[in-house]
Amino acid sequence: MPADTTSQKKAVVLLSGGLDSTTVLAIASQHYVCHALSFNYAQRSLSELKAAQSIAHDYGASHQIVTIDDGVLAGSALTDKSIEVPQTRSAGIPVTYVPARNTLFLAHALAVAEVRGANDLFIGVNAVDYSGYPDCRPEYIQAFEAMANLATRAGVEGHRLTIHAPLIEKTKAQIIQTGLKLGVDYAQTVSCYQANARGEACGQCDSCQFREKGFVDAGVKDPTRYF
Repeated sequence: MPADTTSQKKAVVLLSGGLDSTTVLAIASQHYVCHALSFNYAQRSLSELKAAQSIAHDYGASHQIVTIDDGVLAGSALTDKSIEVPQTRSAGIPVTYVPARNTLFLAHALAVAEVRGANDLFIGVNAVDYSGYPDCRPEYIQAFEAMANLATRAGVEGHRLTIHAPLIEKTKAQIIQTGLKLGVDYAQTVSCYQANARGEACGQCDSCQFREKGFVDAGVKDPTRYF
Protein backbone atom coordinates (compact mmCIF):
# COMPACT_ATOMS: atom_id res chain seq x y z
CA MET A 1 0.00 0.00 0.00
CA PRO A 2 1.20 3.58 -0.66
CA ALA A 3 2.74 5.55 2.19
CA ASP A 4 0.90 8.29 4.05
CA THR A 5 1.98 11.23 1.90
CA THR A 6 1.47 13.65 4.80
CA SER A 7 4.78 12.40 6.25
CA GLN A 8 6.68 13.95 3.33
CA LYS A 9 9.69 11.72 3.97
CA LYS A 10 11.09 10.91 0.56
CA ALA A 11 13.04 7.92 -0.70
CA VAL A 12 14.47 6.74 -4.00
CA VAL A 13 13.99 3.00 -4.55
CA LEU A 14 15.84 0.96 -7.15
CA LEU A 15 13.13 -1.16 -8.78
CA SER A 16 14.00 -3.83 -11.34
CA GLY A 17 10.54 -5.41 -11.39
CA GLY A 18 11.87 -8.55 -9.71
CA LEU A 19 10.96 -10.25 -6.45
CA ASP A 20 13.57 -8.61 -4.23
CA SER A 21 13.22 -5.02 -5.41
CA THR A 22 9.42 -5.21 -5.27
CA THR A 23 9.64 -6.39 -1.67
CA VAL A 24 11.93 -3.45 -0.92
CA LEU A 25 9.45 -1.01 -2.47
CA ALA A 26 6.72 -2.51 -0.28
CA ILE A 27 8.93 -2.00 2.78
CA ALA A 28 9.90 1.56 1.88
CA SER A 29 6.32 2.52 1.01
CA GLN A 30 5.28 1.97 4.62
CA HIS A 31 7.15 5.09 5.73
CA TYR A 32 8.23 7.07 2.68
CA VAL A 33 6.88 8.77 -0.40
CA CYS A 34 8.80 6.78 -2.99
CA HIS A 35 10.31 7.53 -6.35
CA ALA A 36 11.08 4.26 -8.12
CA LEU A 37 14.06 4.15 -10.46
CA SER A 38 14.48 1.44 -13.12
CA PHE A 39 17.18 0.96 -15.75
CA ASN A 40 17.23 -0.11 -19.37
CA TYR A 41 20.82 -1.26 -19.76
CA ALA A 42 20.34 -3.45 -22.83
CA GLN A 43 19.52 -6.47 -20.65
CA ARG A 44 18.16 -9.61 -22.29
CA SER A 45 14.72 -9.27 -20.75
CA LEU A 46 12.96 -5.92 -20.92
CA SER A 47 9.67 -7.35 -19.67
CA GLU A 48 10.95 -6.58 -16.17
CA LEU A 49 10.66 -2.87 -16.96
CA LYS A 50 6.99 -3.24 -17.84
CA ALA A 51 6.52 -5.10 -14.56
CA ALA A 52 8.35 -2.35 -12.66
CA GLN A 53 6.12 0.32 -14.16
CA SER A 54 2.97 -1.51 -13.08
CA ILE A 55 4.34 -2.28 -9.61
CA ALA A 56 5.38 1.34 -8.99
CA HIS A 57 1.89 2.49 -9.96
CA ASP A 58 0.30 0.06 -7.51
CA TYR A 59 2.40 1.47 -4.67
CA GLY A 60 1.67 5.07 -5.55
CA ALA A 61 5.32 5.69 -6.42
CA SER A 62 6.48 7.96 -9.18
CA HIS A 63 8.52 5.99 -11.68
CA GLN A 64 11.45 6.76 -13.94
CA ILE A 65 13.20 4.51 -16.45
CA VAL A 66 16.79 5.51 -17.17
CA THR A 67 18.48 4.29 -20.34
CA ILE A 68 22.18 3.45 -20.14
CA ASP A 69 23.94 3.43 -23.50
CA ASP A 70 24.24 0.03 -25.15
CA GLY A 71 27.69 -1.39 -24.53
CA VAL A 72 28.39 0.42 -21.23
CA LEU A 73 27.42 -2.66 -19.20
CA ALA A 74 28.62 -5.22 -21.73
CA GLY A 75 30.58 -8.38 -21.03
CA SER A 76 27.82 -10.22 -19.19
CA ALA A 77 25.47 -13.02 -20.16
CA LEU A 78 22.66 -10.63 -19.27
CA THR A 79 23.74 -8.02 -21.82
CA ASP A 80 25.54 -10.05 -24.49
CA LYS A 81 23.48 -12.65 -26.34
CA SER A 82 26.64 -14.36 -27.55
CA ILE A 83 27.28 -15.44 -23.93
CA GLU A 84 24.95 -18.24 -22.88
CA VAL A 85 22.99 -17.86 -19.66
CA PRO A 86 24.18 -20.75 -17.46
CA GLN A 87 21.74 -23.34 -16.15
CA THR A 88 24.01 -24.62 -13.38
CA ARG A 89 25.99 -22.91 -10.63
CA SER A 90 29.68 -22.35 -11.22
CA ALA A 91 32.58 -21.55 -8.91
CA GLY A 92 33.57 -17.90 -8.54
CA ILE A 93 31.76 -14.90 -9.95
CA PRO A 94 29.31 -16.09 -12.65
CA VAL A 95 29.02 -14.81 -16.21
CA THR A 96 25.70 -13.20 -15.26
CA TYR A 97 27.63 -10.60 -13.25
CA VAL A 98 27.15 -7.21 -14.91
CA PRO A 99 30.27 -4.99 -14.56
CA ALA A 100 29.77 -2.21 -11.97
CA ARG A 101 25.98 -2.41 -12.35
CA ASN A 102 24.99 -1.52 -8.79
CA THR A 103 27.63 1.20 -8.63
CA LEU A 104 26.18 2.89 -11.72
CA PHE A 105 22.61 2.40 -10.49
CA LEU A 106 23.32 3.78 -7.02
CA ALA A 107 25.32 6.72 -8.39
CA HIS A 108 22.38 7.71 -10.58
CA ALA A 109 19.96 7.19 -7.69
CA LEU A 110 22.17 9.36 -5.50
CA ALA A 111 21.94 12.26 -7.94
CA VAL A 112 18.17 11.84 -8.23
CA ALA A 113 17.86 11.75 -4.44
CA GLU A 114 19.75 15.03 -4.05
CA VAL A 115 17.59 16.73 -6.66
CA ARG A 116 14.38 15.45 -5.06
CA GLY A 117 15.46 16.23 -1.49
CA ALA A 118 15.48 12.57 -0.46
CA ASN A 119 17.96 11.38 2.16
CA ASP A 120 17.11 7.69 1.87
CA LEU A 121 17.92 5.24 -0.93
CA PHE A 122 16.68 1.65 -1.01
CA ILE A 123 18.19 -1.27 -2.89
CA GLY A 124 17.26 -4.96 -2.92
CA VAL A 125 20.71 -6.52 -2.79
CA ASN A 126 21.08 -9.83 -0.95
CA ALA A 127 24.20 -11.55 0.38
CA VAL A 128 22.62 -14.89 1.35
CA ASP A 129 20.67 -16.46 -1.53
CA TYR A 130 22.46 -14.77 -4.41
CA SER A 131 24.80 -15.56 -7.29
CA GLY A 132 28.09 -14.32 -5.83
CA TYR A 133 28.07 -10.76 -7.14
CA PRO A 134 30.63 -8.53 -5.37
CA ASP A 135 28.30 -5.51 -5.43
CA CYS A 136 25.68 -7.29 -3.30
CA ARG A 137 27.81 -7.53 -0.14
CA PRO A 138 27.26 -5.54 3.09
CA GLU A 139 30.77 -4.04 2.91
CA TYR A 140 30.00 -2.69 -0.56
CA ILE A 141 26.82 -0.96 0.64
CA GLN A 142 28.65 0.48 3.66
CA ALA A 143 31.44 1.79 1.44
CA PHE A 144 29.03 3.37 -1.03
CA GLU A 145 27.12 5.09 1.78
CA ALA A 146 30.36 6.50 3.18
CA MET A 147 31.33 7.78 -0.26
CA ALA A 148 27.87 9.30 -0.79
CA ASN A 149 28.17 11.37 2.35
CA LEU A 150 31.64 12.59 1.37
CA ALA A 151 30.77 13.39 -2.24
CA THR A 152 27.44 15.25 -2.01
CA ARG A 153 26.31 18.67 -0.89
CA ALA A 154 23.61 17.01 1.21
CA GLY A 155 26.15 14.90 3.06
CA VAL A 156 28.64 17.74 3.60
CA GLU A 157 25.90 20.07 4.90
CA GLY A 158 24.75 17.52 7.46
CA HIS A 159 21.76 15.99 5.67
CA ARG A 160 23.06 12.46 5.97
CA LEU A 161 22.23 10.05 3.15
CA THR A 162 21.40 6.47 4.09
CA ILE A 163 21.55 3.45 1.81
CA HIS A 164 18.98 0.93 3.01
CA ALA A 165 19.43 -2.73 2.05
CA PRO A 166 16.70 -4.35 4.19
CA LEU A 167 17.01 -7.78 2.52
CA ILE A 168 20.77 -8.14 2.59
CA GLU A 169 20.89 -10.74 5.39
CA LYS A 170 17.63 -12.55 4.57
CA THR A 171 17.17 -15.86 2.78
CA LYS A 172 14.92 -15.90 -0.27
CA ALA A 173 12.22 -17.62 1.79
CA GLN A 174 12.41 -14.89 4.43
CA ILE A 175 12.16 -12.23 1.74
CA ILE A 176 9.03 -13.86 0.33
CA GLN A 177 7.47 -14.19 3.78
CA THR A 178 8.23 -10.52 4.47
CA GLY A 179 6.62 -9.47 1.20
CA LEU A 180 3.53 -11.59 1.69
CA LYS A 181 2.94 -9.98 5.09
CA LEU A 182 3.00 -6.63 3.29
CA GLY A 183 0.60 -7.83 0.61
CA VAL A 184 3.09 -8.09 -2.26
CA ASP A 185 1.60 -9.70 -5.37
CA TYR A 186 4.55 -11.76 -6.59
CA ALA A 187 2.64 -12.77 -9.72
CA GLN A 188 3.47 -9.30 -11.05
CA THR A 189 7.21 -9.72 -10.65
CA VAL A 190 9.72 -10.92 -13.24
CA SER A 191 12.87 -12.62 -11.94
CA CYS A 192 14.10 -14.65 -14.92
CA TYR A 193 17.34 -13.56 -16.60
CA GLN A 194 15.82 -14.35 -20.00
CA ALA A 195 12.08 -13.89 -19.57
CA ASN A 196 10.14 -13.45 -22.80
CA ALA A 197 8.13 -10.39 -23.82
CA ARG A 198 5.15 -11.65 -21.81
CA GLY A 199 7.24 -11.94 -18.66
CA GLU A 200 7.24 -15.74 -18.76
CA ALA A 201 10.28 -17.41 -17.19
CA CYS A 202 12.69 -20.07 -18.46
CA GLY A 203 12.74 -21.99 -15.17
CA GLN A 204 16.41 -22.93 -15.71
CA CYS A 205 18.65 -19.94 -14.94
CA ASP A 206 20.15 -19.14 -11.53
CA SER A 207 17.54 -16.51 -10.82
CA CYS A 208 14.65 -18.87 -11.59
CA GLN A 209 16.20 -21.58 -9.43
CA PHE A 210 16.76 -19.24 -6.46
CA ARG A 211 13.18 -18.00 -6.77
CA GLU A 212 11.68 -21.49 -7.02
CA LYS A 213 13.65 -22.72 -3.99
CA GLY A 214 12.60 -19.63 -2.02
CA PHE A 215 8.92 -20.34 -2.53
CA VAL A 216 9.40 -24.03 -1.69
CA ASP A 217 11.25 -23.13 1.51
CA ALA A 218 8.57 -20.57 2.39
CA GLY A 219 5.86 -23.18 1.86
CA VAL A 220 4.06 -20.98 -0.64
CA LYS A 221 3.04 -21.62 -4.25
CA ASP A 222 5.21 -19.75 -6.75
CA PRO A 223 2.99 -17.73 -9.15
CA THR A 224 5.72 -17.58 -11.81
CA ARG A 225 4.51 -18.20 -15.38
CA TYR A 226 6.83 -20.26 -17.57
CA PHE A 227 7.28 -20.41 -21.33
